Amino acid sequence: MRIGGLVRGSCWLILEGHERVLLREGDTFMLGNPPPYVLASTLDASPRPAKPVLAGADDGLVRIGEESEDDLYLCVGHIAFDDSNATLLTDLLPPLVIVRAADPRGLELGQLIALLATEVGVVAAGSPLVQNHLAQVLLVHMLRAHAGQTDRPTGWLGALTDDGIGTALRAVHADVARSWSLKELAEISHMSRSAFAQTFKSHVGVPPLEYLIQWRMNLARDALAHDTLSISELARATGYQSESAFSTAFRRVVGSSPAKFRNQARKPEPASPVQQ
Repeated sequence: MRIGGLVRGSCWLILEGHERVLLREGDTFMLGNPPPYVLASTLDASPRPAKPVLAGADDGLVRIGEESEDDLYLCVGHIAFDDSNATLLTDLLPPLVIVRAADPRGLELGQLIALLATEVGVVAAGSPLVQNHLAQVLLVHMLRAHAGQTDRPTGWLGALTDDGIGTALRAVHADVARSWSLKELAEISHMSRSAFAQTFKSHVGVPPLEYLIQWRMNLARDALAHDTLSISELARATGYQSESAFSTAFRRVVGSSPAKFRNQARKPEPASPVQQ
């Protein structure tokens, strides 16, 4: 996923399969798992592959062409997700989201882009950390802006904004270890069980209790890769009464045992050969 904005000037965004868009100062854009695209000062400019251009970056800054009065300053960030969790976002977002400077959320997004651009341009302690956190805040605000632009966003992004289903989702996220039942979740949503189950699936794409299992397994994968919890502790933390019940659910969803997944996730990367 890429998020960017025009700090100064204007440019064309040409996304394969979409109408070309002129971006102006203060505009912000988000590309969700995008097809090939081009950023260009003019429509007749010859595109250049980004990889070699970015390879020549100096402290995160790249200049293309000679300095002139009509320079543009484009700030773009790349956000990557674990493969197993990426579809939670990429499946429900369009390839392109644009928030204009004049939109209700455009001002705050423009300010975040300007802050990010400033942080890239300075050499200071903790700058990479600040950049990463700003990028995360920018992502959240872009998702909010997209939800505000859409009458009914799809997936859990839309479900979270729904008074009924959103209440149940937030309850599950806040207490994933609880032994939730369909009846409890329906009551939280002030709906009958059948209406809740049908509405939940239409919003999120899976039945409520299947979503709960998937969410628990997403958390478990992350914990196995990074945390120090034992498998029995992780089982209790994700709502399972025994390690065997947790392992059975994990194997069904992920395709391997928790122990094997942890060993694979923490296996050191092979050392790169040293060139003299």
